Parts: sequence; structure tokens; C-alpha cells
Amino acid sequence: MDKKTKIILGVVALIAALVIGFLLYTMRQQTLESKQMLELAEMDKLEMENEYEQFAMQYNEMKTQINNDSLVAQLEMEQKRTEELLEELRRVKSSDAAEIMRLKKELATLREVLRSYVLQIDSLNRMNEALTQENSNLKTQNEQARQHISNLSTENESLSDKVAIASQLDATGIYAVGHNKKGKAAKQIKDVKKFVIGFTIARNVTTSTGIRSLYVRITTPTGDVLSKGGTFAYENRQLEYSIRKDIEYTGEEQSVTVYWDVAEALSAGNYRVDIFADGQNIGTTHFTFDK
Repeated sequence: MDKKTKIILGVVALIAALVIGFLLYTMRQQTLESKQMLELAEMDKLEMENEYEQFAMQYNEMKTQINNDSLVAQLEMEQKRTEELLEELRRVKSSDAAEIMRLKKELATLREVLRSYVLQIDSLNRMNEALTQENSNLKTQNEQARQHISNLSTENESLSDKVAIASQLDATGIYAVGHNKKGKAAKQIKDVKKFVIGFTIARNVTTSTGIRSLYVRITTPTGDVLSKGGTFAYENRQLEYSIRKDIEYTGEEQSVTVYWDVAEALSAGNYRVDIFADGQNIGTTHFTFDK
């Protein structure tokens, strides 16, 4: 074999080694990204299971606080439906995004139904409280009135927790897009100069009005959070956020748009956006960018 042939074979072998090394590195990165996304999906599924379990417990507690057979029957039906959806969720794989999204929509519907029952029971208790006040003015019913007030006090303490659930804000219609330097939609991550995230805070007459702080958290495909160092409290820990937005909430539906200026190189893949308010996760969405 002459010298020239040996050189050619050496170059070919070097190129082959480089190609194989690049392919192995790419496969490893894809496996890592898939594992991270699966972990995030599993966390999201566990949070949903906790909410379903909490709703089922709330229905069970409410049944013990009323004497209306018709209303008790309705609560039992909603509790059964909640438990059936919980079992469906437990059987679903975390990677089944379509089924998880369907059950998340069902969860939002259950929250609205539970909220309506909380308001209905609260209204009944208010009526009972008014009757108690009237009866307290009658000497022959003083003892009965005092006992009734004591019972209502205990029930109202339990209801305060349920009202807190009903007063939680909901972020709906969440979308996230990337804009290039001309302010137009970009499909490739290398062209993205700004993330634009929009959503609607749903109408909620049971919550308090006034200034509310919203925290938007953007998670990259590698599991990193786009942040400038700010944090907020969530489930007894501090989480980093990407964007904070203070709004004047009136109880009516309200549109919100926030922006994130991209200042670092980002990788292609699936991004996640979580929205928090009052220590609760009120909405989540995902969006994907090509290379």
C-alpha cells in the first residue's frame, strides 16, 4: 500500500470517528431532554391527582354539613364523578399529552362546579344565621338559638377553607409565541428575540379585588428556568420566576400579555409556561421551537 493510499484511509477513518462521536452525543442529548420532559409531565400529573383528591374530600365534608337530601344526592353524584376522573388520571401515562390535557380541562370544570356548591351552601348558612338571630330574640327559644349559632360557627370555619378554593384565580386561553427582531412570529429558535405570552384571567366574583401579583415561569427544554433572579413563595419553598405582572383585578374577565427579551442562546425543543397567583398554579401550557 503506497503512502497516498494510507493517508486517504487515515482521513476516512478520522471522519468516520467524528461522525460516530457526533451521533452518539446527539442521541445522548435527546435522551436527556426526553427524560427531563417526562419528569415535568409526571410532576404535572401528580399535582392534578392531588387536586382531584382534594375536591373529592371537599364533597364528602360538605355532605356532613347539610340536611337537604336533594343537595346531598347532588354532592354524592359530583363526588362520584370526581373519583372516576381521578381513577382515569391514575391510569393515564404521563407521556399521553392529549389525555392529560383533557383531564386538566375536566379539572377546571370540576373547580367551577365545586365553587357553585360552596356558594350555595354558604347562602343556606347565611339564611340559617339570619333565622338564628331572629329566634335569639324569643325567650322560649334562647337556648336553641345559642346552640344553633355554635353549630354554625363550627361549620363556617370549615367552609372558609372551601371558599379559599373557590376564590382561586384561573388563567385560560394561554398562548406563547416567539418574535424575531422585526416583531414577527419566528418558527426557529435561533431567530427568537422575544417571547410573547398572553392569557385571560377568568371572571370570579368570589375572590377579593385589588392589586394581584402574577408570576410567569418559563422552563426551557433542558429544565432551566429563564429568570433574572426573582423568586416567589409556592408550597413552602421559593421558586424562580421569569416575569412578574401586577394587575388591578376587579373580579371580571381580564386579558394579560407579558414579554421576555431573549438575551442568551436557547435550544430547540419543548418549552413550558406556568402561571402562578396567590401561591397557586393557575395555568400551564407548552410550546415548541425548531432549530
